[in-house]
Amino acid sequence: MIDCAVLIAVGIDTNGKRAVLGVSVALSDAEVHWRNFLQSLSKRGLYGARCIVSDAHTGLAAARRSVFPSVPWQRCQFYLQQNAQAYVPKVAMRKKVAADIRGVLTAPNRTEAERLLSMCVEKYKKSAPKLSAWMEQALPEGLAVFDLPPAHRRRMRTSNLLERLNREIKSRTRVASLFPNTESIHCLVSAIVMGISEEWEAGRIYLNTSIE
Repeated sequence: MIDCAVLIAVGIDTNGKRAVLGVSVALSDAEVHWRNFLQSLSKRGLYGARCIVSDAHTGLAAARRSVFPSVPWQRCQFYLQQNAQAYVPKVAMRKKVAADIRGVLTAPNRTEAERLLSMCVEKYKKSAPKLSAWMEQALPEGLAVFDLPPAHRRRMRTSNLLERLNREIKSRTRVASLFPNTESIHCLVSAIVMGISEEWEAGRIYLNTSIE
């Protein structure tokens, strides 16, 4: 049995409706797979993107910089919180660190977020130097959302939309856990997400794009 990587891109159009932009399946989630996938979206006419939201997957990061170098990137704030725990030296510090990071990420504006971030970096320099260094490098990657209209930030600060879609796909493919080849996986996943995307496009507005 060999694991496969299923890549999915979801977008929000100018009317505020969600849509699945594409699906790709291969034996690896390395940068070359991500780059080919993003290039295929570009060739199919994807343009004018205002923000890309994702986790900090190394292959995706390299591909994103190669294919969409001018599009701002918002690192998923949920995963930032999760990643921070690896740098907390003591269990007793976890709740306080999580609260401090949450304060930075949910600040009312970028100026305040950057001020709180500077305080956090200084605060943990002695007690948790690795955490302090990580905060200084990683947390700014979660602040691009402050350049969007305030009404859009809650939806755009995480990749929860995609995570929910992934859970739906897993629940529908659980009965067929083994596939003969990547093509069969691609066909099934594509059929599932096409149905979900059609429901999204016929449903309610996800993001009020009239607010600027």
